[in-house]
Formats: sequence, C-alpha cells, structure tokens
Amino acid sequence: MDTAAATAADGRSGPSPGTATASDPGSAPAPASRLAALRAPRLDPYWTAGFFFLAFAVLSFWRYRTLSTISWDLGIFEQAIRGYAHLQAPVVDLKGPGTNILGDHFSPILVLLAPFYRLLPSPLTLLTAQAALFALSAIPVTRAAAHHLGRRRGLALGLAYGLSWGVQRAVDFDFHEIAFAVPLIAFALEAALRGRWNTAVCWAAPLVLVKEDLGVTAAAIGALCLIRTRRPGPLPLALVALGITATALTLGVLIPAFNGSGSYDYWNKLGGHGGAGPAIPLDVALRTLLWTLLPTTGLLALRSPLLLVAAPTLGWRFLSHEPHYWGTDWHYSAVLMPVVFLALVDALPRAHASRRPWLRSYAHHLPAAVLAAALALTTTLPLARLTEADTYRTPPSVTAAKRLLDRIPDGASVESDIRPLSHLTGRTRVYWTGDTRGLVPDYVAAQLRDGGTPAQLLSDAQARHPRARYVVVGVAGDVVVLQRLSADAEVVERRRPSRRGGFAFGGGPCGRSSALPARWVSPSAEGC
Repeated sequence: MDTAAATAADGRSGPSPGTATASDPGSAPAPASRLAALRAPRLDPYWTAGFFFLAFAVLSFWRYRTLSTISWDLGIFEQAIRGYAHLQAPVVDLKGPGTNILGDHFSPILVLLAPFYRLLPSPLTLLTAQAALFALSAIPVTRAAAHHLGRRRGLALGLAYGLSWGVQRAVDFDFHEIAFAVPLIAFALEAALRGRWNTAVCWAAPLVLVKEDLGVTAAAIGALCLIRTRRPGPLPLALVALGITATALTLGVLIPAFNGSGSYDYWNKLGGHGGAGPAIPLDVALRTLLWTLLPTTGLLALRSPLLLVAAPTLGWRFLSHEPHYWGTDWHYSAVLMPVVFLALVDALPRAHASRRPWLRSYAHHLPAAVLAAALALTTTLPLARLTEADTYRTPPSVTAAKRLLDRIPDGASVESDIRPLSHLTGRTRVYWTGDTRGLVPDYVAAQLRDGGTPAQLLSDAQARHPRARYVVVGVAGDVVVLQRLSADAEVVERRRPSRRGGFAFGGGPCGRSSALPARWVSPSAEGC
C-alpha cells in the first residue's frame, strides 16, 4: 500500500507532521518550484536578452583588449560623450580640431551615456552600453513572436534575431549611435503589432534624436500605424509630421549651423562629390536585398506592411554613390533586423491560415529554418570567435603595445591612426593622422603596415610637421610612438655626437627591432 492510500485508510487527511504547506508563513518554496518559476514562458525574452548581452559584451571587450578595433568610430564617440560628461560641447578633434559632432551627424541622444561615462570614463562604458542596447532589442522581438506564434516558435525567432548577421556586424563595428535606434524600432513595431498605436508612437518619436536620417523612419512608423488602423489618428499623424519636419530641420538648419559651413557635408554621398558618381549595380542591390530578407525571413516578410519601415534606410543607401553603403558589411543593416523579423511575425499567422497547403507547411517550418540558417551563418560571423581559445588570450605584443601607449602622459596631444586610437581618446587630445590643420601634436602613435619601418613613420611625421622634430619613444609589436622634442631637448640632441649603427627593435630588453639610427631615438628610450 502506498503512502497516500495508507493515509486515506487511516482516516487522516492533510500533510504529515513536519511537512511545510503553502499556508505556512515560515515555509520556504521548494527548489523545484523556484526553478519552474525561472523557466516561466514570460521570462523567455529576458533570458534571451541576457544571453546576448553577455555574448555581445565579451566580443566587444575582446576587440578592445586586443587592439582589434576596425574603425575610428569608437574614438569619435568617446570624444563626443566625454564632452557631454564634462558639461561641454561634444567636440571631436578626430574630425578636425574643435569640430562639434552635431555638425557632422545629429545624435544628441548620446547625452544619455554621459552620466555613465563620467562615473566610468572608458571606451568599455560605450561598448557595454551598446551590448545592452542591442540585447534589449531582443526582448520585444521574442515577446511579440511568442505572443503571436507560441512559445517555441517565439523563442526560435528571438534567438535567430540575436544571431542575425545584421546585428552581429554592428556589434563587431566597435560603437555607433544606431545602437539606440535598434531597440526603439523593435519596441515601436511590437506595440504596432498589438494595436497599441499611442505606445508605438512614443517609442518611435525619439528616433529623431538618434540620427538625422531616422526621422524619416519614425515617419514611416507613423504611416504604418495609419495603414493598420485605417483612420487618421492624431498621434500617428503627429509622428509623420514630426519625423519629416525634424529631418528637414536637422539637415537644412541645425547641422549646417553647428559645422559652420552652411551645408550638410554628406550630400556629396548622394551626388558623387558634385559629379556623376557611380550608381549601385543591380546585382549588388539584389544581393543586399536577398541577404536582408532570405536567411532572416525566408522572404515571407514581403507579405507584411511592416516592411514599409525598412524603405527609408534601404532608400538612402541605394541612392548613395558611396559603395560602403550598398553591401552587408559594417553596421548599416542593424536597424533593418527588427523590422524584417517583426514583419515575419506579422506574416506568419496569415500564412498559417492560408488555403494553400504548401504555404501553411512552409510557415509551420519557417521559424526553425530561420534559426538553423542563423546558426549556420554564425560560424562565419563575429560571434563564432567566442568558441575559439585565442579569443580569451592577450598576445604579448598587445600587452607591450599597451605599455608603450601608457607612456604618453594624460592631457597630451596625439596624432594617431586607428589601432592605438581608442586607447588614447579617454585621457589625451587625439587628432586623426594628417588632419591636425596646422597644430603640432606632442606625440604621434601609429601602426606599422605593409612592411613599413619606424624610420619611415618618423620621416612621414617630419614631413607633416616640418617645424617640429620627433624622436622614437619606442616600438612594441606593430605600434610605434614618436615624441616631439622641446626646444631645449632639441638643442641637446643636436649637440650629441652621432653614432653609427642602430638599435635592434624587438631584439633587446626594451623590445626594439629593425635598425634605427641612434639619433632618431629619444634619450628616455635608450635605457630600460
């Protein structure tokens, strides 16, 4: 006889002595119930976002830690946010000494990161914020998919979204202001799918503060709300007007006022530098469209009016004469990912109800197929590096390069190219190589490329700044640091007897390699 039967036969009911009940205020929930609570369907979007936040953050930190940045954008945005954090104008010297970034791209939303940067003044603050924003956008995508398609299909699409090539490319591209746009678009379209038009408008309106072209995207979201409601609601109409007006005002008045030139510098991207620039080839346009719609939605998103929101971004990219805008590299497709995935969420229920058996079967299997495609493509995308052991190691050459960059004092002026740049913008005044506009920097930091030598970099620096004299501070890996001699040091240096021979950079205790005449090396670099 089992326990329950024995209890019933004995005429007793209720719990046995010492057994906690739900009504017992001193009882603690069982571990199984706590685990079940954590596995509740409503938490799926948040677990998904947490997973991608960790993945994106680790990938971003690895790039920064190993001096693997691929553009100057991280340095540009750190300079801008550093200005905001100190209650000053967002001056970006990398764009030219004294350049106000609002005269280049209008992104005042970056001021939201200023308090965090003031507390933690590091490029890692920006990278962490970007990882959080991209991961945050997975919440509305996963939640909307689960609401319309069920838990399993919703989770599959949420994971596929976080693994999508557009998001991964953007995470790999250091930092960019569109990190704010991605969750705003995702939350706005989720609200639109649920018929919450006012909420959708509230999420979309801040897009005008992210970047100058996104006002048209906000207007498209307003137009989408009007199409779905089939009546002229006041807030969607106001959003359409706000988006178009903000874009016109930003491009025609605000940006020209901040840059002092009286124009928007990027018009030449549409006009081919004043001439007949190259137009996008048809095969390139088709390839980009297929990459945007095929592995992410199986083309089924074409059945949803939500794709209207993607039209402004695709439009300006395809009308541009700049080849970098046409393809699938960089960060330009990130804002399209929430649009196409939520368009798929919108199209799938109607496909499930179709009278065509093949379409119903296609829609039934599509979420799993999209996830499988995302996983397969990830093997060639940035997140695949998380599975490689080298990702978690710092090469000795990188450690030496960081130590060399640390020898540049805080507050110094530095002319730099991409690789050393983001490790200097937080504590020095950094200019782009060749764009100091007559200012003579205290230091030059550069990467050796294509078989270049420290002597060549020194010669190039002297040619750019003929009134100054530079000496080599040191070489570590492929990073070289030069220092401008003061007037007194230059006199001493000229009086020193010239010695034949040179230092072997990398062969001695100071990490020197390649023959370099002794007169090109600073006195402080001669001793370890």
